[in-house]
Amino acid sequence: MAVLVTGAAGFIGSTLIHALLNRGERVVGVDNLNDYYDVNLKKARLKRLEDRKGDFSFCKLDISDREALPALCEANPDIEGAVHLAAQAGVRYSLTNPFAYIEANSMGHLVVMEACRRLPNFKHLVYASSSSVYGGNTKMPFSVEDPVDNPVSLYAATKRSCELMSDCYAHLYRMPMTGLRFFTVYGPWGRPDMAAYLFTKAILEGKPIDVFNNGEMRRDFTYIDDIVSGVIAALDRVPAAPAPGRPHKVYNLGNNNTETLMDYISVIEEACGREAIKNFREMQPGDVKETYADIDISQRELGFEPKVKIREGLPKFVQWYRDYHKV
Repeated sequence: MAVLVTGAAGFIGSTLIHALLNRGERVVGVDNLNDYYDVNLKKARLKRLEDRKGDFSFCKLDISDREALPALCEANPDIEGAVHLAAQAGVRYSLTNPFAYIEANSMGHLVVMEACRRLPNFKHLVYASSSSVYGGNTKMPFSVEDPVDNPVSLYAATKRSCELMSDCYAHLYRMPMTGLRFFTVYGPWGRPDMAAYLFTKAILEGKPIDVFNNGEMRRDFTYIDDIVSGVIAALDRVPAAPAPGRPHKVYNLGNNNTETLMDYISVIEEACGREAIKNFREMQPGDVKETYADIDISQRELGFEPKVKIREGLPKFVQWYRDYHKV
């Protein structure tokens, strides 16, 4: 089928498109190539897609553009599915540039839903949510059945707004939608603002790394290949809801294996062949101490089975970093 992928030049988006092309799908990719992080990395991801075999087309546009995105969809009426990954990412950046999050995440999500629901053969919209929606919850592991009414960052609040808007559209228009709460995704071609990239870069350059909350943090780190497998499984499973239900589901995609931040750093140090210079700092506003995904429902309904632990995944990232930056 023809699939629309937003955030096509992003970390998850570009990796997902490779997997979709591998199984013969036609992919229409969009991205605005903003400068939140190195645009050259985004362009390099796109070049890999454009250089390979497969039915892939790319359009540079902003998903919050209420004219451009609907026009693109009208020009591609065979689109049956969409994976909406484009967003303004980053918890800490939301403290300094909050308007970017409302425009890209909330407005952008609305524009995507409106464009998709008008496609003549549209069947399913899968969209990226985040483990950040769990906010300050202390019950572990995080379950999709837990309340998520207390976000601790604007980023989390916008992601929760996307879930609520999706539930509303599923009710109003019987539009099948699936939200995926990603848990700390890492791997080759990853984002420069994420821990794996920041730590690897600093360690190899002999510079200090910031270790927040004095290292007393845990994360459910999830390898990119496992995430992509989960996204495709979700895309293939169109939620059905008999009246008066709503065809909208939300799943956790995590490793179901929370790791300490210090262990994470230790694995990167080993892969880099040198010890990090650690600058221990207090917890940052908007951050949370621990994340841990309950994936029972994802396993049962999507067949989601994460396979890669950090001792396998992080060395792969470090090797990619060395190759990409020639260090």
